[in-house]
Amino acid sequence: MPSRAEDLPRLPASFGVIGLGRMAQALLQPLLEDGQLLPSAVVASVATEASAERLRASLGVTVGLDARPCLAAPLLLLALKPQQLDGLLQSLNPLPPPPSPPPGLTRPLLVSVLAGVGLQRLQGAFPGWDVVRCVPNAPALVRRGLIGVSDTGSLDPAARRLAHALLSPVGRVLDLPEAQLDAFLALTSSGPAFMAVVIEALADGGVAAGLPRTQAIELARAMAAGSLELMEQRQLHPAELKDMVASPGGTTMAGLRRLEAAGIRSALIEAVLAAYERSRALA
Repeated sequence: MPSRAEDLPRLPASFGVIGLGRMAQALLQPLLEDGQLLPSAVVASVATEASAERLRASLGVTVGLDARPCLAAPLLLLALKPQQLDGLLQSLNPLPPPPSPPPGLTRPLLVSVLAGVGLQRLQGAFPGWDVVRCVPNAPALVRRGLIGVSDTGSLDPAARRLAHALLSPVGRVLDLPEAQLDAFLALTSSGPAFMAVVIEALADGGVAAGLPRTQAIELARAMAAGSLELMEQRQLHPAELKDMVASPGGTTMAGLRRLEAAGIRSALIEAVLAAYERSRALA
């Protein structure tokens, strides 16, 4: 279940970020805007000096090319690309000793957003740290994300609450067994791309029927947003919305028949399963 804001602890006074890319910025920005973190509390690392200079100017945080200073913070966000992990560990060899834990915790906490990198590998790579693995999705960029979180099962509840405090400003945080993270990723992280293709195709249909392309894209996007809001507010099953719109012998039923004949349900199911299988293969 997601944590309520009043149940969450305060973030520590020092916060490290290894890999301050788009997703890490999405997680960090609300914390800075809401005053939960001061820019002076953040120490981050990136791959190039150009990125470091840009982020220093835009966020006001300390950014360098060396990841070692980030490991002095008791709360660490690991957000580089998964294929960069081995190079990071080589550059950090020997790994600095873990810092003192945040108040109320027994060990420092590492939160990883590395796709396909499991808890066992992370725990082995960062001994002395508690480790949480999370899978955010693109709507986190506008604070409407879904974030799946897994730990080893022996994590201190206070550490789990601290991870929720870090992640909850950008969306809904759900505790999941690690075995379900690949399925969660396939549905929620890959899903926005699948939805985008559906919306783009509907807009193309509008163009084929005579609408100007710019207007068709705008209408398709607004229709999708409104439909999702209707399902959310009235807690509708998707089939209920479909039945609300599809009157007997009408235009919608004619379109639905074509969709079924084209196998759209099977195509979308297979898309999610393909993403799931790819995620498992990468792991």
